Amino acid sequence: MATKNAGPSGLSRWLQRRANSSTANRIRRKGGRSMGMDLLILHTVGHRSGEPRETPLAWFADGDPDNKDSWLLVASGGGGRNPDWFANVTGRPDAVAVEWHGQSPVDVTPQVLDGAEREEAWQRIAEAQPRIAKYQRKSDRVYPVVRLTRR
Repeated sequence: MATKNAGPSGLSRWLQRRANSSTANRIRRKGGRSMGMDLLILHTVGHRSGEPRETPLAWFADGDPDNKDSWLLVASGGGGRNPDWFANVTGRPDAVAVEWHGQSPVDVTPQVLDGAEREEAWQRIAEAQPRIAKYQRKSDRVYPVVRLTRR
């Protein structure tokens, strides 16, 4: 049995990868929207394994909704710890790309926001999707906010 800090079990990771693959394929075929949120496919490389990873995630506009050069992500999954994709983004920031329905992946540079910059971005995210703010209130960790900027 996994301890609280040990992370997900091998079976849990396998199930998550299968679900990610299925959702990524659906985004490619039909577009991506779930629970009122727009989805993208985040391409990363495992920070320990070196294996390519694809993670479907909700994204949020970075300020001006017409801005097509940067997007915001929230590392809200993962329970008491940050999700694996966050470790991959911070561990291998030079190997990050995003993909939308009908488009090729676009290389991006991730930046973990902090201080006033994070707070400003968080307010926009919480207004756009109050459910995420509700989850944050119930969590013992502060959800990281990541800005992805087109390279």
